[in-house]
Amino acid sequence: YSREDNPNRRALEHCLAALENGKEALILPSGMAVATAVVQGLEPGDHVIAPDDVYYGFRRIFAEMFSRWSLAVDYVDMTDIDAVGAAVRPSTRLIWIETPSNPLMHITDLDALGRIARAANAISVCDSTFATPVQQHPFDWKIDMVMHSTTKYIGGHSDVVGGALITKYDNYLFERVRRLQSHGGLVPSPFDCWLTLRGIDTLPYRVRAQSDSGVRIAAFLKDHPTVTAVHYPGLPGHLGHAVAARQMSGFGGMMSFQVRGSEAAAMKVAASVRIFTRATSLGGAHSLIEHRASVEGPGTKTPSDLLRLSIGLEHYEDLIADLNQALEAGCRP
Repeated sequence: YSREDNPNRRALEHCLAALENGKEALILPSGMAVATAVVQGLEPGDHVIAPDDVYYGFRRIFAEMFSRWSLAVDYVDMTDIDAVGAAVRPSTRLIWIETPSNPLMHITDLDALGRIARAANAISVCDSTFATPVQQHPFDWKIDMVMHSTTKYIGGHSDVVGGALITKYDNYLFERVRRLQSHGGLVPSPFDCWLTLRGIDTLPYRVRAQSDSGVRIAAFLKDHPTVTAVHYPGLPGHLGHAVAARQMSGFGGMMSFQVRGSEAAAMKVAASVRIFTRATSLGGAHSLIEHRASVEGPGTKTPSDLLRLSIGLEHYEDLIADLNQALEAGCRP
């Protein structure tokens, strides 16, 4: 019965466990399904520490779905290790990490957070979607579990939705997610699993090419007169550059930048591109641009003049030329 098991899902789970050097993996219908299942595995009264710039959907889980479960959550600047340590309580059971973060590309020191979690007898989970198993292995840095939105780089073709949770060791949260997967029906279709496996065939080649272009495009943006800030860990001036260089083998194809002027200027830039597609999601073969604050809505921490880029497989010179003309059009007085 395919809700309980099927060969395609089992093959994908074995593949991702191997890619992350983990013990086991579970495949769920989306990345948000993974986050929801992990939180649902907690006990009433448990305390969670999460990044203050965590993916906005994670905040909505607590605000809209689990507010009646008596779970406590502190959102902390995870670039400040002392602040994370100070947030730990006797009831802390989960430390949720996102590095690089979305969309400000903050970098968390995985080794330091792994040590804090183990000292607190809490389980650490790293959302490593942006980095992929090609460029980051959180298990090398004492992290307990890794999650991916396989919708993004792992699937790689913008035609399938999915999520994965991989564990390094046996733990009760992973087992509770396993039961939710089987008994609660949190499973993708066999065809979705096949599509994701197909995407993994080209994963290392896609990610390396996108990362190489990302470094070049970030350098171009940094020197552009209409750009006031570039958020990309591959730039030496990025606050997390040294940590990223230590725990990542590449800096990826995701970045964000802020334009001179107002939200209206950023919107005009996004509307002026010709090669980039104005769309949500990321990690596919085609380059995307989006005004992230509009997607996240009220209460977002994302600056209104910020645009997020997902670099695809087009030639970087064409992408730079496209951004240049869009910036000139969008920021023209």
